[in-house]
Amino acid sequence: MNWVEFGTYAVAIFLLIGALFMLVGAIGLLRFNDAMTRLHAPTKVGTMGIGALLLASMTAAFVFRDGSFHELLIMAFLFVTAPISANFISKVNIHRKTCVSPPDAPIGQRWSTLTKDESDEDLTDTQA
Repeated sequence: MNWVEFGTYAVAIFLLIGALFMLVGAIGLLRFNDAMTRLHAPTKVGTMGIGALLLASMTAAFVFRDGSFHELLIMAFLFVTAPISANFISKVNIHRKTCVSPPDAPIGQRWSTLTKDESDEDLTDTQA
């Protein structure tokens, strides 16, 4: 078995893994009933699926002597931005009260998402 055959099998395995992750993410997106649980499917599973598909693309590019590292940049961008966007989407759901509210914070502490500062109230009073 030469390197081209080995690379071709590796690309096929990465494609199958990526497709499986994407399928699980799509099923989770359709199956979960509220926004907060629905949020996990595309951000967690979808990120891994796209990562595997990009790894298959990069492996195929190197097998056929046309190597490219652009996929690494795409993966880095995706792995950095997906958790941040999921965090913002969950904060919006918490503030709009479209989900179950988080549990009470430990004694002497407070959740940063639900914190209301006195200076914020002063701003709303002066603008009204």
